[in-house]
Amino acid sequence: MTLGEKLKDARKKTGLSQEQLAEKLSVSRSAVAKWETDKGLPDIANLKAISELLSVSVDYLLDDGEGKALTELREPIELSQYRKGGKARSAKDACCAAKYPEADCIYALVRQKALSKAEMVLDFIVQPGIFDMADSFANKDAYYLVEQKGRQFFVSVSEDFITSRELPGSITDNKFVIGQYRFKNAYTL
Repeated sequence: MTLGEKLKDARKKTGLSQEQLAEKLSVSRSAVAKWETDKGLPDIANLKAISELLSVSVDYLLDDGEGKALTELREPIELSQYRKGGKARSAKDACCAAKYPEADCIYALVRQKALSKAEMVLDFIVQPGIFDMADSFANKDAYYLVEQKGRQFFVSVSEDFITSRELPGSITDNKFVIGQYRFKNAYTL
């Protein structure tokens, strides 16, 4: 893939139009169009800014070979501009629904820490649920499983960012594990 193709692909995966990306970079839309059609190259400062905005490395953009897989997209948000309403029970629900307006289904998820045997014993002795309570105080993010056009995305929404990862396989169960956390479907948006 060329730099232009990678840029266009990453931009689309973050859900930005050429105009929106141009605005964030303080360049013209035509500059972004030239970069995406390989009729021009962004300068170093713009490459760094593109890398941060689209959550891809500069190495990925400049690599002539197959490059690294694009696995995670992180986009800054203004959570205050989203309002609960309809199926959205919170501003974070509304943000996820706005990010994926063409989703076939969006599942809001409940997250629990997968405890080791020692942690389970300590949890039982001290206070059942103490580890989950401590984890919920430390992390206020909301989590979602989004199904769109035969693809699945694991999405987290914090106060400042929405982060999306395309899942390599399909999750069909109501309960599943990612890393050291268990997730289960709470409700559907």
